[in-house]
Amino acid sequence: MGPFEVINGPVITEKAETIRAVEQTLCFRVNIKATKTDIKNAVHRIFGVEVEGVRTATFKGKMKRRGRFAGYRPDWKKAYVKLKDGQKMVEYAQV
Repeated sequence: MGPFEVINGPVITEKAETIRAVEQTLCFRVNIKATKTDIKNAVHRIFGVEVEGVRTATFKGKMKRRGRFAGYRPDWKKAYVKLKDGQKMVEYAQV
């Protein structure tokens, strides 16, 4: 899996931006099959920064209804990537 197949995009929420500013931690939406090692290597190759650790969370898709038809949204995975001390914080617009 290539680095751009692992990382689907940044999660830009109030909580993610607070964690980014205070704890030097980036938040990404990632491929459901990606491992922590895959995520670490992808962030290193795309942004050129050293990664201290990766935490992941998997979310089940919610049920949605459209009239009498019901279905589920797809499952998705989120990764919190902590940068090592002294690394420059990544701006998402740079990529």
